Amino acid sequence: MEDKLKKVRIEDYKKLNEYYNLRRPETADSNLLDLFLWENSYPTWYFTDDSGLMWVAKSKKGQYYSTVPCCRESDLQHCFFKTEKYFNEVLKKKLTMYLVDKKAVEILNLPQDDYLIIPDRTYYDYVYDAEKLRTFSGKKFHKKKNNLNAFKREYQGRYKFRLLGRENKQEILDFLEKWKQSKTHSEEHQFIESEAKGIEFILAHDKIFDYKIGGVYIDDKLEAFCIGNYYEQEDMVYLPVEKANANIRGLYQYICSQFLSTAFPNAGKENREDDMGLEGLRKSKLSYNPIYMIEKYTIIQK
Repeated sequence: MEDKLKKVRIEDYKKLNEYYNLRRPETADSNLLDLFLWENSYPTWYFTDDSGLMWVAKSKKGQYYSTVPCCRESDLQHCFFKTEKYFNEVLKKKLTMYLVDKKAVEILNLPQDDYLIIPDRTYYDYVYDAEKLRTFSGKKFHKKKNNLNAFKREYQGRYKFRLLGRENKQEILDFLEKWKQSKTHSEEHQFIESEAKGIEFILAHDKIFDYKIGGVYIDDKLEAFCIGNYYEQEDMVYLPVEKANANIRGLYQYICSQFLSTAFPNAGKENREDDMGLEGLRKSKLSYNPIYMIEKYTIIQK
């Protein structure tokens, strides 16, 4: 089995996408764009058989782990146990599988005597009504709408939303560098540097990936940008990247509404990913009134 292990490569995008579409659990982790955005931070390999695709990944601390196999629901148990076999017989390690969606946990139906199954609130995804984020209509969004209107008043005639591409690479990277300098912790710096590498990679391969980038300019200077892509199967926009100058009131609300209105005007839902367990980010994501959360679990072989 060991010689079948393959590194994630851009040349295999089409094949990987076919596996990703076998089951759509609505998680951010089922967005293939995310895999390539973060592959430089989390080295990832895979192997396949007639049933599906199974993962082997390595953390920064050198620990091996896996995530949910890409396969049909009917093949999930088979692929799970094949992953476990690889960990036990080749890596000589117990299996740890992260980011397992609730439906997968139910399908696997693993015996508690042999596995720990732990909900991990840190990685729950936030899903929103896309139309609400386009308009911020209703009492629940009163504060957001006020912020949006304040932005439009203060910067009237000075701001512009644009869809961006690879020709804007340097502007985007310069924005990220400035963003990094505003952060104090070295871990945040490493995260942003890794994110920048991922963004540079997908920009270089924009003919392969299907995504949109939106940017907001104020006085001809890029002050916010976001990246998103759409999966028709679940009528969902996935938003792996969104950054804005936090000192400009209403800018986050503006790029949020304008990006959806311009790039994905008919999408029904938006997945804005998890909050990484950060208190401030959790408060912010909850304030946008998610319509539901996507639960995720860690499975640990005893």
